[in-house]
Amino acid sequence: MATSSTTHGRGRPRAGSGRAGSVAVYAVAVVAALLFLVPFYLLIRNSLATDADITGANWKLFPTVLHWENISELFNDPAVPMARSMWNSLVVGVLGTAGQLLVCSLAGYALARVPYRHANKIFYAVLATLMIPSAVTFVPSFVLVSSLGWVSSLQGLIVPGLFSGFTAFLFRQYFLGFPKELEEAARIDGLGSWGTYWRIVVPNSRGFFSAIAVITFITNWNAFLWPLVIGQDQSSWTVQVALSTFTTAQTVNIHELFLAATVSILPLVLVFLFLQRYLVEGVAHTGIKG
Repeated sequence: MATSSTTHGRGRPRAGSGRAGSVAVYAVAVVAALLFLVPFYLLIRNSLATDADITGANWKLFPTVLHWENISELFNDPAVPMARSMWNSLVVGVLGTAGQLLVCSLAGYALARVPYRHANKIFYAVLATLMIPSAVTFVPSFVLVSSLGWVSSLQGLIVPGLFSGFTAFLFRQYFLGFPKELEEAARIDGLGSWGTYWRIVVPNSRGFFSAIAVITFITNWNAFLWPLVIGQDQSSWTVQVALSTFTTAQTVNIHELFLAATVSILPLVLVFLFLQRYLVEGVAHTGIKG
């Protein structure tokens, strides 16, 4: 009896060790969250401070006086059209994302569904474009855009990025796993390839389209080199180009730089907060295994 009692006692899970493990996990999670929030704290703190508060030896958690007038100073700075740059980035991000979704989804759907004997060859050619460094195509792209008269224009910023081999690849992988029964039912009802794509495939792929849209929008918003070369006039600057002007060889406008960086990431934070669940869903549907 003593032996069975002892064995029963040893087999019982220890509640104390389970609680200790949970506390440790939560502690690590809290520390990781705080470390993640440090850059955001620095952005907000330095945005509402003076240059002396930022670079001074007596560091404070927050400045004694919060300088809210920095916001009006930023948007009224004649050297940097911040509001215009934000608008340009929004237009480039939205139209570039919508255009790339349309073009690349059509390409991916054609590669996955159109019965063409050279489809695999075209697919491999698309994959081959991923191996070409962007620096190789940069100059030819600029020459082409310049010859069309699109320098310092929104179409020069948007049109060259409407096709992405990687995005087309992701759409192809997704459409390969899309239920063919739905498409066959649509064709029985008299829909053609375009009607099947637009009325059946797209509405049933909203999660995946949303995931690609989030990634593409963030990429377009953060683009710097191409907008820097194409946007030779202030009226065509994007927000990333505007940020670069706060740091020059002569001066560094520190508090405006931090405030501009804070303002520039707000759209990305909002997009991520509202659509983050689609990122996980989209990756799960691409057919790519880690």
